[in-house]
Amino acid sequence: MEETSIIISGFGGQGTLFAGQVLAYASMDKGLEVTWIPSYGPEMRGGTANCTVIVSQKPIGSPLVRYPDVVLAMNLPSVDKYESIVPDEGILIANSSLMNREIERKNINSLLIPANELAEELGLSRMANMIMVGAMIALKPILPLESVKKALEDHIPERHQKTLPMNFKAMDQGFEFASNQ
Repeated sequence: MEETSIIISGFGGQGTLFAGQVLAYASMDKGLEVTWIPSYGPEMRGGTANCTVIVSQKPIGSPLVRYPDVVLAMNLPSVDKYESIVPDEGILIANSSLMNREIERKNINSLLIPANELAEELGLSRMANMIMVGAMIALKPILPLESVKKALEDHIPERHQKTLPMNFKAMDQGFEFASNQ
């Protein structure tokens, strides 16, 4: 892996920014170069939110990404916005729970994952973001899944420590789903 750019996009409140932070912390903890840039509309919850994460073994020239290597699209508007800019052979992972169409492009690696349903099955309705992160690590192993879990454990606020087992279970579920596709 020389440099990987990732956009995580969805509605505010879906944990898109948090998912990006977890990847950024895991990358930093592994001694990699990383940028994390959040972006959200004025509405916050329910509005659009996305973040860009770049992970590299070398210094990063610019934190701006025009054609992301990987897109995690948590909803249909995110698929509509980013599907066309994923480069050939890039990866688009889309939350099929909030979509009513297939991925149209055939020259990219795409995965439709019912992240909301998988989270509900685990009794973890707010963990769709961690399911998506697990799926991404399976398809684009920029870091070992254990490193991402360790970063979450090391950086999650004390008041949320009790959610760690649920977050780990969600990551495992996404990783397993993507590995079996």
